[in-house]
Amino acid sequence: QLHFVESGGGLAQPGGSLRLSCAASGFSLEHYSIGWFRQAPGKEREGVLCIGASGSTRDYVDSVKGRFTISRDIAKNAVYLQMNDLKPEDTGVYYCTGDTYGASCQDVLIGMHRTSWGQGTQVTVSS
Repeated sequence: QLHFVESGGGLAQPGGSLRLSCAASGFSLEHYSIGWFRQAPGKEREGVLCIGASGSTRDYVDSVKGRFTISRDIAKNAVYLQMNDLKPEDTGVYYCTGDTYGASCQDVLIGMHRTSWGQGTQVTVSS
């Protein structure tokens, strides 16, 4: 069973940066696509970025292009979300999740509605 623990959130000023971590257990990242998702207050959860099993990345939303990057450390079985030039609209709870063995980033996005989410990590962007 896939298990994720998110960390690294906090309060940042507009234009600031944060780096989120997603510690995975119960499987090896080498064979799974992992996506970062977020849920802003009063809004539905949305996909942000994904890193495929091959290491290729995919943006789920245009609003983070050029500002957010996703990476992974296979040895540490962790996935990271580097967030730069933060904006107030980036505020929300951030989650990471995967899907089945060999699933694509598209599969992770489609499967988000059946995912059992963890606690996530709160990101607040405010001056």
